[in-house]
Amino acid sequence: MTPIVTGIVGACILLVLMFMGMPIGFVMLLTGFAGFAYLVTWGGALQVVTAVPYTLVTSYDYAVLPLFLLMAEICMAAGMGQSLYRLVYVWIGRLRGGLAIATLGACAFFAAASSSSIATAATVGLVALPEMRNYKYDIGLGTGCLAAGGGLGILIPPSGLLIMYGIMTQQSISKLFIAGLFPGVLLTVMFMVMIYIRARFNPSLAPAGPKTSVREKAAATADSLEMVALLAIVIVGLIIGWFTPTEAGAAGALGALVLSLIRRRLSWDGFKTALVHTLRTTGMIFIILTGAMVFNSFLAISTIPMELAGWVTGLGLPPVVVTILIIVLYLALGTFIDEVSLVLLTIPVFYPLMVALGYDPIWFGIIIVMVVEMGMISPPVGMTIYIIKGIAPDVPIGTIFRGVVPFLVVDLILVALIIAFPAIVTFLPSISGG
Repeated sequence: MTPIVTGIVGACILLVLMFMGMPIGFVMLLTGFAGFAYLVTWGGALQVVTAVPYTLVTSYDYAVLPLFLLMAEICMAAGMGQSLYRLVYVWIGRLRGGLAIATLGACAFFAAASSSSIATAATVGLVALPEMRNYKYDIGLGTGCLAAGGGLGILIPPSGLLIMYGIMTQQSISKLFIAGLFPGVLLTVMFMVMIYIRARFNPSLAPAGPKTSVREKAAATADSLEMVALLAIVIVGLIIGWFTPTEAGAAGALGALVLSLIRRRLSWDGFKTALVHTLRTTGMIFIILTGAMVFNSFLAISTIPMELAGWVTGLGLPPVVVTILIIVLYLALGTFIDEVSLVLLTIPVFYPLMVALGYDPIWFGIIIVMVVEMGMISPPVGMTIYIIKGIAPDVPIGTIFRGVVPFLVVDLILVALIIAFPAIVTFLPSISGG
């Protein structure tokens, strides 16, 4: 077989094995090793398989992932999600739709702390959903708000998917974090405005919440002040160049530990649980990354990415049309492939194509994360949707899916704005010291 045919066969085998239920990391590792051995030599394949995990484990730059994961796990073990929710709730909860708006604000804060959409949706949802039920909020709006808010966790830095994208494409993780900051905040604000407008035109969707006293506002602010300051230091430090991403992760983890101990919110058992979860998650992600990088080596020597880039360039289509087609493909694939698998499977193919068309790799990374975030709340997979279903088992899954439709529309509007005005993504990285 020719290299291209071998690459296509390898990709088909990978998809078949993946849909049979084999772990994605081992599937990519096995397929990439066999394909590389077929096209080159067994000795060359063995060299790749041994070199890739060594590079991952020993690289200083890749330590950013476990450090931010440790920060997230400590925050979760210390119960900081509840305090962040309370902070936003006491300030804006009395607006019409205020509970839903406060929920999105808390999701944005907790997403920045946890770097996990699932953790964000589950943690904030457990606190927010009972409150919205108490105040007679439309259950579709409430659950849709939680699902969409959870999706902010893969856009607002630190984002695990942006770290993976940076590792795979050799782009600056610091610049990716900085690039995701403004779109993440903008998307949060757009969600809030949409909820407020809907609530104004249909008051039954989201009644106004109760007033809170100055004393309650002060207490909630004091309770969350250190955590907000920690997030601000980490993010601002990245923007102005105080920290490398790895140093920011270390500062965030240490800061979360110190704050939780000062406030006596972290028990010894909670700390051990945070360490164990961090190690397990890091091991899982590194296995997936190892498999992805071995499979990428196989795809590279199969010449499929280069041939695809040459073929699309030869069609003479405007770059924006190619971008739209890729986004549509991501949306379609995202309905039945989880976000990590989708990014790892497609980046080796589409990244060289977009670079060949002259697009900024940092900009493309944010677009991909935006579209993948939409896939997380789209039927039939929509992983975040099923997290919400888990904490609200009495709510029909169809109701939750209908509730996220307005949020998906807002997502599409922002994607269109980023395509039309790339500076939304590229401005901050261009002036930062990171």
